[in-house]
Amino acid sequence: MAGLRIEKALNNNVLIAEHPAYNEVVLIGKGIGFNRKRGDFIDTDNVEKLFVLKNEKEQENYIKLLPFLDQNFHEVIISAIDLIKQRTNSLLNEHIHVALTDHLMFALTRASQGMEMSNPFLVETKALYRREYEVAKGVVEFIKEKTEIALPVGEIGFIALHIHSALTNKELSEVNQHSQLISKLVGIVEERFEIEIDRDGIDYMRLVRHLRFTIERVKRGERVEEPEKIAALLKQEYPVCYSLAWKLIKVMQQTLRMKVFDAEAVYLTMHLQRLQKKFK
Repeated sequence: MAGLRIEKALNNNVLIAEHPAYNEVVLIGKGIGFNRKRGDFIDTDNVEKLFVLKNEKEQENYIKLLPFLDQNFHEVIISAIDLIKQRTNSLLNEHIHVALTDHLMFALTRASQGMEMSNPFLVETKALYRREYEVAKGVVEFIKEKTEIALPVGEIGFIALHIHSALTNKELSEVNQHSQLISKLVGIVEERFEIEIDRDGIDYMRLVRHLRFTIERVKRGERVEEPEKIAALLKQEYPVCYSLAWKLIKVMQQTLRMKVFDAEAVYLTMHLQRLQKKFK
């Protein structure tokens, strides 16, 4: 992409341009709209931190956001998304420009007014998406450095979910649902075993990882091998864990509205038995 003809400058950071393959596109970049007018050409090869919105719906939603964006905050958010792109070294789903810009604008406004929003799924998010969490932590540090506004720690979790959504092309609602489901499942395990699992410990990490992979297999419709003899043995030897495994599976089925194959109960029972043994 060497040069694009500018149709309209929407503000200092956003342009509408004519693209040879996608017709009208929205260009986002720190200061790219300054002193630009219709008919000018922008040399995109020489513009760093430039994002192109090709999807019409995303363009429309982004443009709707513009009247509500503080110019200085907007520039910081553009740079923050570029930081995410660099640190993940990945192509991000276009939706992150709408969803994360909207979220961060409200978060910065709230924080500047001394308001804080709690994140009940912060621990689960950190355990589920460690890479995204670390990148999000960097984003919060970057924002503090640029704006002198310290976002609350819960925001790291929210930003991490946006990053995961953009990397995996999953709807944010689906990503949120998985975090909430895992939180619920862990709570059921703790209640049944009458234990409290250290959220910073290896046991919690292993349990969350196991539940996450189970959910992902279910979503993909991936069938795991069913070792029937082991199933019968586990049912007999570890009835409490076997029963709990099935309770967790039923909750998964109700939440995801998808079938969970019986073999998952075997692997879940073995995991639960190891966990229970540690707390005896």
